[in-house]
Amino acid sequence: MNAKRAQQIYESAETVSVELEGQAVWIENVDEANGMATVQVKSRPTNVMTVAVDRLNEVR
Repeated sequence: MNAKRAQQIYESAETVSVELEGQAVWIENVDEANGMATVQVKSRPTNVMTVAVDRLNEVR
C-alpha cells in the first residue's frame, strides 16, 4: 500500500479491512511525508506500532 491510500483509508467513513503480515489492524495515523503509519492490532488493542505503509495490505 502507498501512503496516499493509507491516508484515504484513515479518513474514510467506511470500514476498510487492512492487514499487517496477516493480522487485521486499524490505521490510527499516517505520516505521508515519511511513508509511515501508526497501527493498532485489532485482536490486541494495546499493541500499537509504527510501520512502513508498504507493509500494509488492503483486504478486498
